[in-house]
Amino acid sequence: MSHPAPPRPTGVPAARRSELPPVHGAVICVAAPCLVISPEHGQLTGQGIDGVYRSGRRLLSRCVLRVAGRDPVAVRGRSLGADRAAFTATVRTGAEPGPDPDIGVERVRHADGTERITLRSFASRPVRLPVEILLGTDLAELAAVAAGLAGPELPAGVYAAGLRWSTGEAQAVTAAEPPPDDAVASAGLLRWQLDLEPGEARVIELRTTQDRVVRASAGQVANPLADARAEGDDPRVAAWFRTSVDDLRALLQRDPAVPGDVFAVAGVPWRLGLAPAESLWAARMALPLGTGLAAATLRILARTQAEGHGPGAGKIPGPLRGAGPQLPPACTGTEATLAFPAVLAEARLWGMPEEELARLLPAAERCLGWLRGALGGDGFLADPDPGPRRCETQAHAHRAAVLGAELLAGCGRPGAEEWREWAAALRERFRARFWIDGPDGGRPASALHPDGRPLPRLTGAAAHLLDTGLLGRGGTAPGLLDRTRAEQLARLLGAPAMDCGWGLRSMAAKEPGHNPYGHRSGAVRAYESAVAVSGLARAGFDKEATGLLKGLLDAAESFGYRLPEMFAAEQRTAGSVPVPHPAACRPAAVAAAAGIHVLAALAGIRPDAPAGTVALVPLAGAPLGELRLSGLRVSGEPFAVRISRLGLGMVEEAAHALQLGG
Repeated sequence: MSHPAPPRPTGVPAARRSELPPVHGAVICVAAPCLVISPEHGQLTGQGIDGVYRSGRRLLSRCVLRVAGRDPVAVRGRSLGADRAAFTATVRTGAEPGPDPDIGVERVRHADGTERITLRSFASRPVRLPVEILLGTDLAELAAVAAGLAGPELPAGVYAAGLRWSTGEAQAVTAAEPPPDDAVASAGLLRWQLDLEPGEARVIELRTTQDRVVRASAGQVANPLADARAEGDDPRVAAWFRTSVDDLRALLQRDPAVPGDVFAVAGVPWRLGLAPAESLWAARMALPLGTGLAAATLRILARTQAEGHGPGAGKIPGPLRGAGPQLPPACTGTEATLAFPAVLAEARLWGMPEEELARLLPAAERCLGWLRGALGGDGFLADPDPGPRRCETQAHAHRAAVLGAELLAGCGRPGAEEWREWAAALRERFRARFWIDGPDGGRPASALHPDGRPLPRLTGAAAHLLDTGLLGRGGTAPGLLDRTRAEQLARLLGAPAMDCGWGLRSMAAKEPGHNPYGHRSGAVRAYESAVAVSGLARAGFDKEATGLLKGLLDAAESFGYRLPEMFAAEQRTAGSVPVPHPAACRPAAVAAAAGIHVLAALAGIRPDAPAGTVALVPLAGAPLGELRLSGLRVSGEPFAVRISRLGLGMVEEAAHALQLGG
């Protein structure tokens, strides 16, 4: 994607990357694959990225309401849920003396392309109200819209009770109920004359679809997520958890090859599709809501796995993604391949059915087989190859080996001891090569260059060194760091250079090249912050985990509990608020799942469904007061837990055979 080259001032390079339009101020409704992007005032003006989209195609770009010849005065735009939003406005027709508006306008817009416009009269006498709606579209692809390459509006034709637009490859229809009194195709105009008595309301409903179907089947996927709830002394907990679940559910999309399987798309509006690693991590963090999403995502990725016997056999493909100015692009395929056996192993502990586990186990073994042959001559894993050896890639590889070993042992498959020995050898190499000693206690290198030189920058990716994963009987897997170095890393992550007060920076504030807006060079990434909270809590670093948790909750409140995938890591001060990143996806799958992951980590739920036990290890001190999580799933059955103000965990509901242990 690229913009036409504008005249450039002196000193600006000729080649510049395309700039994504800002969306941080937009009101977004999503029920994948349907999406609506609206400005805060609610009028779709035909400018910028606003519009009604389905499967990446803009079906409607302009929807401008005029009442009594006037544009309504916007009062408020707000989200009513992941898939709908409301816009309130008023009109002063002049029928009454004085400055007060006499018509109220409420527009409720749904992701499926439905809009309900309610006009209510506050006048003291009957009024005849002329109403006009101006419609238009370019039927452009979202990628073209984002790049500023969308074409002009298409000519409309009158069609049934509305208007229709078409090209050789696409069409859109907007129908109205009640039908308009007049439709002017050349102007894209629908007109009504509405008679309203005092206090009376009239409704106009618009339905925008790709054909004549009355209503699109947006978001009607088999929902694998339990309808769980959170409540507690801090009322924000309930709102954050509810919004996280709703947003993640709205991002579920069918696999075109097997419509019964669903996955979480990466984010809205830019990545409304499968991103293997992020879809897997979202499924992992949502395991407290059941294993169904993890199972479906794993099945989808298993179908993409490379076959054969070459060096790439067993790898799950994935696109390159930006990794910041310090390192070349990273390949999500590597991360997804390493995540596959780890997610399957943890899903087993949460109670994935045995027949599903048996079906997916061969693909996990192929992922491990790929890992066995993927190490470089120095004993580390490059991503991409040839390239740097990132610290988080070694953490992913180590987790895959340790949890893969537990998976093989638990399923009666050979190779578990071999992978335990493999992981132990990687730990020894990592501690010798990646740790940079210093008078302050040292730090892990963010990467090793191919020539072996360490890159000493401190980044948020180091949080993955503490995210070791769950073993049976409530145990945590060993990490790449020993206890002393883990304590030092915890201190670094909890210090102001990394904890900006709203979450974890992706690069420490004093590092060369730090950029508070850089997605890997300083910005707060909600997913990475959640990984840090969970890893710190499991490793027993309660103070640091609590600091990051409270900052992330405060940020969530500031963003209406819909955390963007990243936001600027400006240092928190008295009275400040977190600063949006203008192009960040919101909602995003891993950011939505982060709320679920963090609160489950706060409760310290550690299940072992095959052994029939669940351990509770709550974060010390009950930092948010009393907390109750209900409607979760362990072994496919409802599970509820309460954490008291003293920090004691109590199971209130569980499967009959599940015992408290660990």
